[in-house]
Amino acid sequence: MTFSFKPLAISVAVAAIFPSVSAFAQTAVTPSGAQNVVITAGRQVQAAKDVLADNVVITADDIAKSGAASIVDLLQQQRGIEIARNGGPGSNASVFIRGGSNAQNVVLVDGIRIGSSTSGGATWATVPLAQIERIEIVYGPLSSLYGADAVGGVVQIFTKKGSGVITPMASVGLGSYGLRKIAAGVSGSTDGSFSFALNAGHEEADGFSATRPTAGPYSYNADKDGYTLDSVSGRFGYEIAKGHDLGVSFLQSRLNAQFDAGPGYDDRNIQKLETLAIFSKNRFASNWLSTVQIAETADKGFSDASYGKSQFDTKQTSLNWQNDISLGKDVLQLVYEHREEKVESTTKELIGKRTTNSLAGSYIFKQDAHLASASARYDDSSQYGSKVTGSVAYGYRLSDALRVNASYGTSFRAPTFNELYYPSYGISTNKPEKAKNAEIGIYYEDGVSQLSAVYYSNKATDLLVTANVCPVEQASHKYGCAYNVNKATLSGLTLGGSTHLGDLTLRGSLDIQDPKDDTTGLRLARRSKQHGSLAAEYAIAKAKVGVETVFSGDRFDDVTNKKSLGGYSLLNLYTTYDVAANWSVIGRWNNALNKDYELAKNYTTMGSNVFVGLNYGFK
Repeated sequence: MTFSFKPLAISVAVAAIFPSVSAFAQTAVTPSGAQNVVITAGRQVQAAKDVLADNVVITADDIAKSGAASIVDLLQQQRGIEIARNGGPGSNASVFIRGGSNAQNVVLVDGIRIGSSTSGGATWATVPLAQIERIEIVYGPLSSLYGADAVGGVVQIFTKKGSGVITPMASVGLGSYGLRKIAAGVSGSTDGSFSFALNAGHEEADGFSATRPTAGPYSYNADKDGYTLDSVSGRFGYEIAKGHDLGVSFLQSRLNAQFDAGPGYDDRNIQKLETLAIFSKNRFASNWLSTVQIAETADKGFSDASYGKSQFDTKQTSLNWQNDISLGKDVLQLVYEHREEKVESTTKELIGKRTTNSLAGSYIFKQDAHLASASARYDDSSQYGSKVTGSVAYGYRLSDALRVNASYGTSFRAPTFNELYYPSYGISTNKPEKAKNAEIGIYYEDGVSQLSAVYYSNKATDLLVTANVCPVEQASHKYGCAYNVNKATLSGLTLGGSTHLGDLTLRGSLDIQDPKDDTTGLRLARRSKQHGSLAAEYAIAKAKVGVETVFSGDRFDDVTNKKSLGGYSLLNLYTTYDVAANWSVIGRWNNALNKDYELAKNYTTMGSNVFVGLNYGFK
């Protein structure tokens, strides 16, 4: 482990100024003691203390005071998550959950799946923080609930919604590297039956050179690589009658980001994220809630580079019918889904579509000290055939505060269009990746403190990797191909916790993991063996002051483990102050010790940087 302990030591020292207590957690109860709820873990509202899957909830308050430049920076602070990025905010990024790849997790926006069917996984840079009210991260295999790609976990993003008195919101902010942010919105309910939320945001930054001189003459460019991100979201709901609601939601964002591909050209990516959904929620009986949603999402990417122009667009349309039937304290869930992925590209071989029809069922059991769940799903794809996945989990309350549980689940990842059809790389007969995960955990929550410890072992087979030796029939694949040849074990121990002691809040996490390619015996690229975070926040009258660290051990940038990435430890400082009713100011100093580190080989990261913002209508 080669990361520096200096920022970690400083944060511990600052925390020690205040009264100490030995407990940590990631998802704490609110200061009022109200329970958190989690929706993603079971596709239904559950009290967090009843959820058997390990999870993290990021609230609107967390997002506002984070001062994060992007959703990727925010996720980097969460347990079980690592990131890689080719430059600063606005550049291509990957999110690894429990050691899984960016393509081995599902990302939802208000229940709508987003992502690229060509590269696999979400295009994170297009997801605007300005439109987000809440984020849920659920760890482990969830293919039995969400289908393909839910191997490492699921991230669900909830956009802002309206209720109660009509309330305007606005925020402005300035930061290092020429960062400027502005956002505004209004939400509320007119007569109790009609609710709405409408929000818009704009941010831009001058940036810095995405590459280092060591990247070489065909990549390095000394110019600044900035970005502009514009976004708008809305949600409208109408209660036709008691228990019967109709609604529509949408999100639109457009990113124009510069990148480096050698000197003498203004290389840039223009990417768009678009979602639109119409939904109906109907309580046909006191114990039967039916939800129907028709949705369309688009992930559009245009690249204008010195080596040429290209366009890769993914459009997904879906129909989802979910039925939740309450049986006493238990819930039976039945789901039907239809999803069509359509790809259009300047690479004609990638033009095409595939459809998937799915049936799923789950049962959540609660009886005295016992908690249990079971789920199964059947997915039938026009491209890769049928897959059956399932999961079971059991938890037992040793006391009101202490619970132990264990689970087992299977999952799979569908091959991307690149892995199937990209010229001289893809193979049309490639199969889905498969994985089997077992885990045990212990959770403690007494209303003030939370503590969790989870050990997991996820064994994957038929991994799609770039193979040097391709099938004989792929004679045109002279430089390697995507092929189902590898096995991997993603295992680790995740510790998390938080506590409140008067006006002091402590929180932290630590991941000790071994993401290993079983075929080669080497570590998976860009994954460390240890990473985590530690933070302390103290409330003083109308102000809050905080210190936090994010740290990671060394990593390798390549599958052969030849190109090393050093460990790092970052120190961040922040403060918020309530100026007046509904008005607050945030100040944040990220990477305060100006740590020079890499998230991808020969790509630059942000040095010491500050952000100051003014918020109205929310904290």
